[in-house]
Amino acid sequence: MTTTTTPNLVPAPTSALSLSRTTATAARVLRQLRHDPRTIAMMILIPCVMLFLLRYVFDGSPRTFDSIGASLLGIFPLITMFLVTSIATLRERTSGTLERLLAMPLGKGDLIAGYALAFGVLAIIQSALATGLAVWFLGLDVIGSPWLLLLVALLDALLGTALGLFVSAFAASEFQAVQFMPAVIFPQLLLCGLFTPRDNMHPVLETISDVLPMSYAVDGMNEVLRHTDMTATFVRDALIVAGCALLVLGLGAATLRRRTA
Repeated sequence: MTTTTTPNLVPAPTSALSLSRTTATAARVLRQLRHDPRTIAMMILIPCVMLFLLRYVFDGSPRTFDSIGASLLGIFPLITMFLVTSIATLRERTSGTLERLLAMPLGKGDLIAGYALAFGVLAIIQSALATGLAVWFLGLDVIGSPWLLLLVALLDALLGTALGLFVSAFAASEFQAVQFMPAVIFPQLLLCGLFTPRDNMHPVLETISDVLPMSYAVDGMNEVLRHTDMTATFVRDALIVAGCALLVLGLGAATLRRRTA
């Protein structure tokens, strides 16, 4: 008598992105975030609070706020989205939620795109509030269009989201996720041209800064400060920041593993 054993069937991974699966993932993440008001407050309000404090730190020197306020308008959303996204995604990894999702017929691209879409919605709100506060309430003096400031701030927030999704794969705890900030964010902060023009740096550091996405975010903000129209340099900077965000999202998808045992 011959017995036939049926192998354990694991749903085959899907290769193409699906709009329905991506939006369903994004909706699930947003529902979870809705029950965590502290996280939402950190993402949306902290950049506004930091800009408000910065404005009145330089109350006697408004030109200083004008010179660095636009740059920080892009940097603050990047930092906050990096922290929140890395910690929130790590919680899902350690709780087993990601493992259960990957056991379903859900593509890794759908999962990463869904997370990016959910946090991207919050990034839009965050960037719009911070830009509006800086330009129309705190009196940030820009020659170009405030909408271009908003665009760069949004791209920076999406880049922070992508970086957070990526580094969460290498952390075993929330404390370790926070420890990635000095390694990933601080070097970019020091070399982005915020404290001194990049061409005044040591040639080695200037070369390193040329490959860091935050440098182009600051350059893009400065282009809006100095020019009334959209320049070719601004377009280049915005495309580089957007391209880096997409690249890091792709790397984040590559870090996801589907266990079949």
